Amino acid sequence: MASAPKSASPGASGNADSTFVLGTIDVSGARTGALTTKNILTSVDRVDADHIENQNVRSPWELFGQMPGVLLTDFNQGTTSGKLSFRGFNGEGEINAVKLLIDGIPSNSNDGNMPFMDAVFPLEIDSLETVRGTNDPRYGLHNIAGNASMTTLTGGNYARGRIGYGSYDTFGAETVAGHETDSFSQNYAFGYRKSQGYRDHSDMDKFGLAGKWYYSPASNVRLGFSARYARVSADEPGYLTNADARAHPTGSYAFNATDQATRETGQYAMYADVDLTNRLSWSTTAYMNTFRERRWVTFSASTSQQERFSDERHLGFLSTLTFRPQVNWLRDLALEAGVSGEWQDDVSRRWLTNRHARTSQTRDQAFSYDTWGAYVQAVIKPADTLKIIPAYRVDVLSGQLTNNLTGKRYDMNDYGVIQQPKISAVYTPWRGYSFYGNYGRSFQVGVGAGAYKIPPRTTDLAPSINDGWEVGMKFQPVDWIDGRIAYWEQLATNEVRRKLNDPTGDYDNLGKTKRHGVDLQANLRVTRDVALWFAYTYQMARIVDPGPASPASTGKQVDHVPNHLLSAGVDYRATPDLRLSAWANAQSAYYLEQTNTTGKYGAAVTVNARAAYRLSKSTTIDVQVTNLFNRFNEYVWYDGTQALHSPAPGRAAFASLTVSY
Repeated sequence: MASAPKSASPGASGNADSTFVLGTIDVSGARTGALTTKNILTSVDRVDADHIENQNVRSPWELFGQMPGVLLTDFNQGTTSGKLSFRGFNGEGEINAVKLLIDGIPSNSNDGNMPFMDAVFPLEIDSLETVRGTNDPRYGLHNIAGNASMTTLTGGNYARGRIGYGSYDTFGAETVAGHETDSFSQNYAFGYRKSQGYRDHSDMDKFGLAGKWYYSPASNVRLGFSARYARVSADEPGYLTNADARAHPTGSYAFNATDQATRETGQYAMYADVDLTNRLSWSTTAYMNTFRERRWVTFSASTSQQERFSDERHLGFLSTLTFRPQVNWLRDLALEAGVSGEWQDDVSRRWLTNRHARTSQTRDQAFSYDTWGAYVQAVIKPADTLKIIPAYRVDVLSGQLTNNLTGKRYDMNDYGVIQQPKISAVYTPWRGYSFYGNYGRSFQVGVGAGAYKIPPRTTDLAPSINDGWEVGMKFQPVDWIDGRIAYWEQLATNEVRRKLNDPTGDYDNLGKTKRHGVDLQANLRVTRDVALWFAYTYQMARIVDPGPASPASTGKQVDHVPNHLLSAGVDYRATPDLRLSAWANAQSAYYLEQTNTTGKYGAAVTVNARAAYRLSKSTTIDVQVTNLFNRFNEYVWYDGTQALHSPAPGRAAFASLTVSY
């Protein structure tokens, strides 16, 4: 997407798709290059830069709270700050079901978490996008429930800086710059944030920098390179009992006094986009991701402090060939084939410690984790009112793990060729209304040590297969309203989840699960100066058959999945220079474990407000208040003996000054 969006309103993309847009996005239809998410006929949602770039957030995952159907899990534990998830999957980290991409680069760590997200700061983000569903053939690993993308500024001529200060002694500074000529473009971004945090012992200090360079030696060739690096250091306040969380939500126990973490991430990529003919395009990205973290954590008074060390290097590529033949009786026919590969070299070590002094080592694993994938898809339009998109994807995995504590090696499970058929269609019988449906298959396999045949497991395990489908309607009966309504289901076999606190990195079998839900969302442009948006999701995730080892889980709900999610907001341009905004997120309570016997927690409502005043053509002052009504919200989990609580920040205020050139 371009860095300077064109005048595309939320409904401007037409209705022959299923995309829902909050704000202004460049939706100009490209006749060359790879197929875009406009051809993924499922719940695709985008948010523009106006709703992102001036937000005051601890981490970019919070920005996804503006998007329909997204569940935010706020751990509020140093570098482990939080995560996004959707489609009835929780954000606990046991099953990470969302593929993350930053500027098209796969950006999950081995276990599916999203540490690379912290390297991106709001001012450089051009748009956010989620693709919810199982019918996107472009990605395999971690694409269980769909994917989320962050697109940063590319091209353009601009320079902007932002500096701010607010509650908890929070200081932030960001700057972005871009310069573009006919054949060369360059973009730069820098961000810094420091805060003492809402709770005691929750100081945080992070910075990130990024650059992009693109060169076009000819009109049909575009070559590029990008680099991104970030470093985050943070204290961890730990978890409280229920009574202490209510009475002293800002507190931290003495046994957490030395809990902290330092994380470094790097992403480096080369790009090549070539129009071989006016109907044949080739696009390739090669990348390297690096992730290193050292963390000390104590979960409760009865457990020892742990030192956890992770060191990962991922080398990979994605390549697509797109052909748009001219067939008189098929409008806009497109055929695409893609291949991808990723080779991981990862290290995971753990120790028991006493105030950072090591007492024993519990894990020392080094492993390779390699994936190959390929897909084909076609866009077929037999009539002006009908578009059909069949697709097929396959993935193959291999690898080996070495347990350096014993010197033994283990092969990865032979998951075979994982076949994933997909098909989707959209029917537009009259202007302003589109009816769409899709079916797709995705997969889940083990991560970390859970992917390998480590005794007592000596036989190959099959992947967990997720079959999902969705039907929906996108509507825009008049210019001032557009929206989408959808019903979806996702059925999984042999679902597994990581044992997060297990020294060996083993997993549990969750069994056969069923997830289903309803999504309702709408944009209303009440007047030229007033816009409203609303999204509601009902979701249910149940354990249908846990197997003979866990009969008490039969028919129970999957833990940490609220049945109700709601987000809404209003933007009001009071004068040409004054803009007022308010937005809210709410969720219902969830169960803490799979037998549903330890109560429900986590119901939350958060309302935020913002005022931005343009002092001059180049200068804007911004004031933002989060958790406006100072409501008590918290994240809660169960460690097997007790519920542990992490209170979310109370009311906070931030002011910033943005200067543009």
